[in-house]
Amino acid sequence: MKKTISIDTPLAEVTLRKYEKPKNLSKRELVRKICLSLGLLQPGDSRDVIVDVLQVMLETKKELSSTEVERKTIENRKKNKLKMLGIAPSNIRRQLLRLRDLFIVEKIKNNYRIKENSNLLGLFEENLEEYYMASIINRVKEYLKEADKTFK
Repeated sequence: MKKTISIDTPLAEVTLRKYEKPKNLSKRELVRKICLSLGLLQPGDSRDVIVDVLQVMLETKKELSSTEVERKTIENRKKNKLKMLGIAPSNIRRQLLRLRDLFIVEKIKNNYRIKENSNLLGLFEENLEEYYMASIINRVKEYLKEADKTFK
C-alpha cells in the first residue's frame, strides 16, 4: 500500500528581522537592510540583485518596464562595483514579482512602479501590518485556541 505524505503549504508567510537602528548608511546599504528586514534577502546571501531592483524602483519616480529596470539594475551594480550576478531578464522579473507579493511594487499594464507612488512606511503599515500580518496572526491564534481546548 502506498503511503501518502501530505505537504503543508502555507497560505501566507512573512519573515521580519530586527537590526540595529539605521544611521550613516549608504543608499544601497539602507535598501539592503530593508530587504533583509522584510525577508527579501537572507543574511549572508551573495545573490543580492533584489537590493538593486528595489533601489532602482525607489530612485525612479515613474513607471518602468522590466527592460528598463534590468538596464538600471545593471548600471547600479556597475556603479557599486558588484558582480553581474542575477541580472538575467527572467530573474529581474522574478524579483519584481517578489516585490509585488509584498505590496511594495505594482504592475500597471507592462510597467512597474512603487505601489500608488506611496512611501514605504505607509505601504508597510497599510498592506503588510494591518492586512497581511493581521490575518496571519489571527489564524495562529485560532490554532492556539484550538490547542488550548484540545489539551485542556
